[in-house]
Amino acid sequence: MTEETPGFEEKPDVPSGATSDDAEPKAASEGAAPAGDAAQIAGLTAQLDQVRKALEERTADLQRLQAEFQNYRRRVERDRITVKEIAIANLLTELLPVLDDIGRAREHGELVGGFKSVAESLETVAAKMGLQQFGKEGEPFDPTIHEALMHSYAPDVTETTCVAILQPGYRIGERTIRPARVAVAEPQPGAQPVKAEESSEAAEEKKDNGPEEG
Repeated sequence: MTEETPGFEEKPDVPSGATSDDAEPKAASEGAAPAGDAAQIAGLTAQLDQVRKALEERTADLQRLQAEFQNYRRRVERDRITVKEIAIANLLTELLPVLDDIGRAREHGELVGGFKSVAESLETVAAKMGLQQFGKEGEPFDPTIHEALMHSYAPDVTETTCVAILQPGYRIGERTIRPARVAVAEPQPGAQPVKAEESSEAAEEKKDNGPEEG
C-alpha cells in the first residue's frame, strides 16, 4: 500500500511538450479575433468603394459615348439630307430652261399632241421632287425673291408692285433656286394715292347727280 507524501498536491495531466502557460496565449488570441474581423471588414469596404467609384466612372464614360454617338448619327443624317437637297436643286436648276420653254409654248397655244403629254409628265416629276413655282402679277415686290428687270411708274399703285412676270421663280422648300424675274412699277412721284373708298364715293355722287348739262 502506497503512502501519500504529505504536502504534495496532484496536478492535472498536461500533454507532453506543453506547459500550463500555453493556455494563456490561446485565450489572448481568442480575445483578439474580433479586432481582426473588423480590419478585414474595413478592407472589404474600401475595396467596395473603389469598385463603386470605378463603376460610376465607366457608367459616365458609357453615357458620354452614347451622347457622342447620337450627335454623330444626327449630324450624318443632316449631312445626308443636305447633300440630297443640293443634288436635287442642281438637277432641277438645269431643267429650268426646259420648263421656261414649256411655259412659253403653253402661252402661245403650241403645247399640243405628244409634246403636251411629255411636258406635263416632266412638270409632274419636277413637282414631286419638290419644285415650286412662284411669282404673280400684282404682288408686292420683294427683293429676296424677285429680280426686277424693268422699272416704271404708275399712278394706281401705292407701293413697288410686280406688274408683269417675265420669268417665274422656283424654289425647293425654303430654298430659292431662281428668283422671279419681273417688271415693277412704283407710285408716281408727287402723286397722292386715291383711297378706294373715296373713289367709290365720288363715283356714286356723280351717278346720283346725273350727267352734266351741255
